[in-house]
Amino acid sequence: MLLERFQQGFTPSLGQAKVEGGIRKEASHFQVEEVLGFEPSGEGEHCFLLIQKTGENTEAVARKLARFAGLPARAVSYSGLKDRNAVTTQWFGVHLPKRDKLNWAELNNPNLKVLKQTWHLKKLRRGVHQTNRFKITVTDLSGNLDGLNTRLEQLKCTGVPNYFGEQRFGFGGQNLVKAEDFLCHGGPAPKRHLRGIYLSSARSLLFNSVLSERVERNNWHSALAGDLMMLEGTESFFLYDANDDTVPERLAALNVHPTGPMWGKGGVHPEQDVLAIEGRVLDTFQAVCDALEKKDLTMQRRSLRLVVNDLSWHFDNESEQSVTLCFALRRGGFATSVLSELIALR
Repeated sequence: MLLERFQQGFTPSLGQAKVEGGIRKEASHFQVEEVLGFEPSGEGEHCFLLIQKTGENTEAVARKLARFAGLPARAVSYSGLKDRNAVTTQWFGVHLPKRDKLNWAELNNPNLKVLKQTWHLKKLRRGVHQTNRFKITVTDLSGNLDGLNTRLEQLKCTGVPNYFGEQRFGFGGQNLVKAEDFLCHGGPAPKRHLRGIYLSSARSLLFNSVLSERVERNNWHSALAGDLMMLEGTESFFLYDANDDTVPERLAALNVHPTGPMWGKGGVHPEQDVLAIEGRVLDTFQAVCDALEKKDLTMQRRSLRLVVNDLSWHFDNESEQSVTLCFALRRGGFATSVLSELIALR
């Protein structure tokens, strides 16, 4: 059920891309920089390390830091998971109550470099960073490049559908297979870490399905009766009032957005037209919804729209066979959601 829906794909807002290209030809073609949005205090017992890594996943680096410091894995934390096949810069936190003076530079190698060290009063927790900045080079372009320019200009004004990227669902969507087996078919309970991955994968698929339906109806970026509207850059939302004349203007300014469900029990539900749309889409997945509620997951809302901040681009001046895109996304946004509106990736 879940895998089949994943394989159908999700509707892009601008129609199928007219340009083809490839990414990650080299690790440097996909660069990500994590921005905390706050300045570490410089004091406390949590050592904050800004690390640049290439060809390493976040959890593997966290384990290396724990081993180097002679600490259990739980003593090392990070805000977000970053791609392995990329050059990524992100923060790690190491709990050192005695403020041990370790020479972190000893860890430096061609694939890992400690750029900065400081201290902070609090643990670095998941999801506390504000933004991710991307620099992505798409190579071997072919197709309507003029049309690509038009799409890029449009994304500045409209944002993109806030789909979860394919990496959320595992290779070939296999996380969804395991999630459905666990949730609906009596499969063995996965280990704690994998349990979270599978549950998140299932919830993300339901959200993407609702969003795709609203993209097809061309109302993913407008307010419908019963919409729960989210304030840009926050997780605060409010019920749309059709008598509020300021909402269309705030939508156009990308200050507020409609939302979709991250399924669980309780929470706040939409009303009227939006409740009907979500009900029709999720009726197919009723068994999954029921199972997610039994896992004590709380209903949450996620913005249907992702704002693409500081968007700029330049083509290879000689051949125009590659384009480099620079942009920033709030945490939880996927760069692939931007790319899928622009490029048919090989």
